[in-house]
Amino acid sequence: MASPTDPPDPIPSIAQPSPPTPTSTSTPPFPTRGRPPLTTRASSGTMITSRTGPPTSAEILYESSPTDLSRTLSPRRAPPEIEQLGEAARRDLEDQARELQKGLMEIVERVETVKSEHARLEGGNKFLQSYIGELMSTSKVMSSGGGKGKKGGRK
Repeated sequence: MASPTDPPDPIPSIAQPSPPTPTSTSTPPFPTRGRPPLTTRASSGTMITSRTGPPTSAEILYESSPTDLSRTLSPRRAPPEIEQLGEAARRDLEDQARELQKGLMEIVERVETVKSEHARLEGGNKFLQSYIGELMSTSKVMSSGGGKGKKGGRK
């Protein structure tokens, strides 16, 4: 809250509209004094060079660089060292192959165990089904035929 003795605020408030600016068609609406001229900007497109002119620094750099950079960046190795590295890589691959074979054999053994257990359970299931079927047929025979005789004998 501003008191009557405070100096006026230099920033206009929202309630006070800003003074109208003259509009004319000859002046652009946006100032362009901060932009550099277009000729001083570097192009982001393809660089076009003359074939007959002097080579540029990029062309000189490209021509002086070797064609196989991976060969120049890798360390030079002596033939015995290369053989040692090859043998070490071969041993590592053989060890990995042995581990994979061992793991596969363990999986095969487990599959065989599961198959035998499944066959055993399936046989037990068939036995139980036949046993339950016999019990059901026996209980039907007992309830239909044997029950009448017992009731008559008690009287």
